Amino acid sequence: MKELLKLARETIKAYLTGEVYEADPTLIEEFGEAGASFVTLTLDGELRGCVGSLSARQPLYTDVAENAMNAAFHDTRFGPVVLDELDNIKIEVSVLSSPEKLGKGEEVFDKIESDMGLILKRGFKSATFLPQVWKQIPDKTEFLEHLSVKAGLGQSDWKGADLEFYKVESVEE
Repeated sequence: MKELLKLARETIKAYLTGEVYEADPTLIEEFGEAGASFVTLTLDGELRGCVGSLSARQPLYTDVAENAMNAAFHDTRFGPVVLDELDNIKIEVSVLSSPEKLGKGEEVFDKIESDMGLILKRGFKSATFLPQVWKQIPDKTEFLEHLSVKAGLGQSDWKGADLEFYKVESVEE
């Protein structure tokens, strides 16, 4: 997994310096199966970018490289990363399992655990929180309320929303 951190950092650095980074053939072989990932960037302990995919649609190494680029340059909550920041940015790569259905929020409340990433869906709106978010919002009800608001819904709309969960294996600098 540490190789995926290097891949994420080197992909961002190559873009900023106008170079081309080519992944090591052993990395391509090891992480060539389809996989879903999130890449999270923090600067001085604060979120600086986080972009990912919920379903495995391409080789994992490609997914990580694309999500690193998107987190650094296309997360609409932040301006693009600049070269002067890069040495101070910490990177975390999360590899996701396939999402599994839980059920309606209120009905499955007792099944929700703090090691789960959650996907909330209601109508055409959806949002996800990685399991790492539990560190900032450890209260289950508050976690679901924030997730509901992130999806553009009312705070208590999680109760009637469909929930899915996934597990994460992550590595960080």
